[in-house]
Parts: sequence; C-alpha cells; structure tokens
Amino acid sequence: MYRIDLLNKISEKGLSLFTEKYEYRADISDPDGILVRSKEMKEMSLPSNLKAIARAGAGVNNIPIDKCSEKGIVVFNTPGANANGVKELVILGMLLSSRKVTEGIAWAKGLVGEGDKVPDLIEKGKSKFGGTEILGKTLGVVGLGAIGTMLANTAESLGMEVMGYDPFLSIEAAWKLSRTIKKASSLERLLAESDFITLHVPQNKDTKGFINSDKFAIMKKGAVLLNFARGGLVDTPSLKKAIADGIVSCYVTDFPDEEVIKTDKVIAIPHLGASTEESEENCAIMATLQLMDFLENGNIKNSVNFPECSLDRSDKKRITISNNNTPGMIEKITHLFADNKLNIADMINKSKGNLAYNIIDLEGDISTDLVKKIYAINGIIAVRVL
Repeated sequence: MYRIDLLNKISEKGLSLFTEKYEYRADISDPDGILVRSKEMKEMSLPSNLKAIARAGAGVNNIPIDKCSEKGIVVFNTPGANANGVKELVILGMLLSSRKVTEGIAWAKGLVGEGDKVPDLIEKGKSKFGGTEILGKTLGVVGLGAIGTMLANTAESLGMEVMGYDPFLSIEAAWKLSRTIKKASSLERLLAESDFITLHVPQNKDTKGFINSDKFAIMKKGAVLLNFARGGLVDTPSLKKAIADGIVSCYVTDFPDEEVIKTDKVIAIPHLGASTEESEENCAIMATLQLMDFLENGNIKNSVNFPECSLDRSDKKRITISNNNTPGMIEKITHLFADNKLNIADMINKSKGNLAYNIIDLEGDISTDLVKKIYAINGIIAVRVL
C-alpha cells in the first residue's frame, strides 16, 4: 500500500486515478509520496519514507529542491497542464492594457442612481476610455516552453506580429511553434522591437531580477510588460522608474506584491493564471499519473531534479538506484550483481547535473543483503526494489 499525503486540495479528477494500492488524505503519516500545489514546503521536515513529491502545477519555488535531491526524493511538476489557462489570461492582460475596460466598467457602475440620464451620460463619457487594438502590434515572447509556444501561436492568429526568444528551445516546442513566428537573434533585439513583452521563464538564482534597469533601457518607449511567470523576474525599483520615464506604459502581473500594487499603471491580477477548472483538473491528472508511474515502476517523467528515465516493465525483478553522477558508479553496481549471480535483463542509466538514475531489470531475486551492499557504495543516494 502506497501512502500519499495531500498538502493542498487536489482535483478529484486526479485523485480518482489512484487504485486500491493507494491510501491518500491530508496529514497522512510517513507518506511514500506527496501531492502539493502552492503549500510552502521549504521549512517542512521531510518524512523519512518519502520517495517523491508531485507538484500539480509548473512552478516549484515552494519546494526545497536541493534538500530533496540530497535525500533522493524525486520532484515532479506538470509543465503544459495549465498552459491554456495561462495563455488565455495573458491575452486578456494584453487587452486590458490596451483598452481601458476595467476603468470604464468602474465608471459605468458609478452611474447608478442617474436613472434615464444613464444612456446619455454613457455616450458623453465614453471618450475618456479610448484605447488601441492589438492587431498589427508586435508581441515579444521570452521563453518558448509550453505556455510561450501556445501563446505565440494564438497571438499570431489574432493578427499580431510575434517574435520569440529562447536559447534553450526544445525540439518538442520547436515542432509546435508556427513557422512564421520570428526567432529573435538576441533578447536585446526582442526588447527593442516589441510593443508587448511577455515573460515565460522560470525564476531561479540566475533569473532573479532578470528584467532590470539595463533591460528597460533597451525597450521601445511605451511598451507593455506582462509577467505571468514569477514576480521576482522583474526588479521592482527599476520597473517603477521605467514607468515614471514612460518606457513602460503598463505592467500586467499575476504575481503582485504591495509595492507593485500601489504603483501607477499596474494591472495587478491575484495569481489567476491556472485558476480554471480545466487547469486544476489537468494538473492533478498529470501529477497523479507521474507519481503512480514512479512509485510502481520507477519511471521518471517531468522531474525538476532528476533525469527523465523510463523503461517498459517486464516480468523481471526491478531495482532503481539514485547516485551522485561520478565516474565508475555503474561498474561498481554491476560488479555486485555479478557477485550475486544476477544477470541484467535490461537497464537504462540517465544523468542530470550532479545526479544519476538507473532502472535495472534483473533475472533472479534481489536480497536485502545486496541492497545493503549497494548502499555501502560511496555516492549511492537511494535504492528501491520494485
């Protein structure tokens, strides 16, 4: 029986996929796996039996990745599961920044009590809320992952000129990207030529304050900046100066803080990017399936700390081994198999940074003594017999 701790409310569409092999609820003790959305885990004590954490969403800033890696805990996320929900909100953000819709609605609501005068007042006052269209404008998409690629294609279909920049563009994303999307030769070119700039890159130590005074200095005057990725990507003092100088005509963000909220020409959205029924269901389904496949078969897909690694299941005994990515580890492990007269029927070894992961199918029984000997090898992090 696998035990799953639910740190947040998870869509029933995902939870319903668990079979009779699973027990799941909030505050379950000594879990094998954790399902989480936004619950802050940085200060949590990680259970000794914990093998995996599945985040029903793309961002993993709330999860202690380094601590998990040290303990061999695989951390999954669900890239692309909420992509359409975020994409639609970015499109809405562009429209809100171009047309004074929210201001107009608030003004119209204030006419309550004017009775028969309302139609005439509407006609007289509407000129205060004029705007511009997005048709023909240039959208610069920084980061062409699942969301960025989908957004670029949709914006193009709306008649926008779209330019994308991503030095790490994957083959999978490239296949999905419309052929007519312009590939910016540099980030600087994108910033200089775009009327709208939207960010879709992860926040980490290298991207904190990614959009700063140097980047704002390159932007076209009057540009709209949209941030539906993470708040820390934009340096707030630099943003405020860029707004004051007229470089940024509007900042639309799904990650506002108090300093941003009180700044003029900011549209602050309360983190609604993935807050659709469909997104929550898609994320829950993907997270659950990834967690189950790992716990039952040892397969890893969409992990942020371990390499993608998958091997079709056979009738052989399976062992998975996580280790530091250092030379000679495979030789030491397979030597122990030979000593125990175990033949390798199939295996796969993958690495990611300092970590390596192995799925090995063996002919014969895997003893407790063998597992202890594998653990005794310097650099072994975790061993599981499935």
